[in-house]
Amino acid sequence: MKVAIVGASGAVGQEFIRVLEERDFPLDELVLFGSERSAGRKYSFKGKELTVKLLQHNDDFRDIDIAFTSAGAGTSREFAADITRFGTVMIDNSSAFRMDEDVPLVVPECNAADALTRPRGIIANPNCTTIMMVVPLQAIENLSHITRVHVASYQSASGAGAQAMAELQQQYRDIVEGKPVTVSKFAYQLAYNLIPQIDVFTDNGYTKEEMKMFNETRKILHSDVKCSAMCVRVPSLRSHSEAVWVETERPLSVKEVRDAFAASPGITLQDDPSTGSYPMPLYTADKDDVYVGRVRKDLANGNGITFWLSADQIRKGAALNAVQIAEYIITHQ
Repeated sequence: MKVAIVGASGAVGQEFIRVLEERDFPLDELVLFGSERSAGRKYSFKGKELTVKLLQHNDDFRDIDIAFTSAGAGTSREFAADITRFGTVMIDNSSAFRMDEDVPLVVPECNAADALTRPRGIIANPNCTTIMMVVPLQAIENLSHITRVHVASYQSASGAGAQAMAELQQQYRDIVEGKPVTVSKFAYQLAYNLIPQIDVFTDNGYTKEEMKMFNETRKILHSDVKCSAMCVRVPSLRSHSEAVWVETERPLSVKEVRDAFAASPGITLQDDPSTGSYPMPLYTADKDDVYVGRVRKDLANGNGITFWLSADQIRKGAALNAVQIAEYIITHQ
């Protein structure tokens, strides 16, 4: 088994290296690819030093079985043919192919089998906010069909990449030291602030991030569910959180939903209001599961349930989900 990471120097690329090592992914060789800026950098994997190769239009992927790509949608589109030409399975972390009909969009806890049918040799990894939401949604869908979802996301700096995380840390230093605040990666200062915009606005007033949650949720769950989202950037460093309101065809009890969450793979139920126990991004960072709490009946909807979740955007929201897809393929094909 020969595996490649494209975009190895980025935040998600680095997480791929860590996740593959931690999970003892069954590979014989790992090859790292990157841009001209990152080519030549060296990273450690299982005690060996690996050098990042320059990504080029050539035959470098001839012997590679699985390629994890996380270098942006433009790069994925440009190099998809090179990567898949010889039969490599491309598991893509960008938005390039997510809504293409002939590319499966996969969260293993929800629709793992979709990964086995891939006419173009490409599997798309969903948007991070969608991934962490559909895992608990699937547990509810198994009880009663979900008709509507309203969600407000609270997305950390990590969602904008490693440079964004560094910028948030720098902003706090600038403020403490009385210096002008560095603002480059974000449209506005994020430290001590919230920015109610992630990605660009579309004609209907929703951002592309919010529309991803609408469209991707339907594709993953094979459902006609309608999802209305408000996505907000918050000054936490790592892990996103979401407040979710779900309407189902039949009314569900809190106990039914809590029991379903507790029994579902990929979910940790952390829901004890009496002791102040609920998920928070400070503590879900570097964790694999989606943490769920604050499970309640929706006071505004007789068929409604509401809950809170938090999950590591770089792990389950990106690298871990892709690796889980690859693990499923290996064991089922």
